Amino acid sequence: MSTTDAVTFWDGVHAARPAAGAPQPNARLTETVTGLGLAPGDALDLGCGAGGDALWLAGQGWQVTAVDISAVAVERLATLAHAHGVGERVTAMTYDLHESFPPGAFDLISAHYLQTPCELDRAAALRSAAHAVRPGGRLLVVDHGSAAPWSWQQDPDTRYPSPQEVAAGIGLAPETWAAERADAPRRIATGPDGRTAEVTDHVLLVRRTA
Repeated sequence: MSTTDAVTFWDGVHAARPAAGAPQPNARLTETVTGLGLAPGDALDLGCGAGGDALWLAGQGWQVTAVDISAVAVERLATLAHAHGVGERVTAMTYDLHESFPPGAFDLISAHYLQTPCELDRAAALRSAAHAVRPGGRLLVVDHGSAAPWSWQQDPDTRYPSPQEVAAGIGLAPETWAAERADAPRRIATGPDGRTAEVTDHVLLVRRTA
């Protein structure tokens, strides 16, 4: 699928969903940031989607760069950031991670559900993310471990790599990185139409030590 097709696909996905006045942040992000007591710094949200994570981080005092291939998603986030009074702390940009990676160095890089039917070298994108983490900072990768009923992905043959496989694909050097979490917890998720279902997340959290 070409870049043009990818933009069309994801613009269509986001346009079909109602614009939320206050999109909710992902549970694995909030539990990580609050559980570790992370001090606000610079954060990068890869595949920001509806913008719940970026808005929540900005509300906690983080300076957030949020990127997505969908202009529909990015424009909605920019509007919401100003409406919620955090416009100065959120930079929302349209970005194709298959082509390039956002510049800068960050204390937290979050990639939630960066899974797509479109062309994307995910391992390369996550390696670029790792290189952009400052010493002492963290890379949080949360993937689908199962498909919710409302997901665009309903292929029963889909295989969901484990957090350990994701880490191996990134190729994190043990002398530079420390794994803080690699598990597959379950939770009750709520879809865009209000339906709920039990889903599995694959969670990888690593800290750059040097």
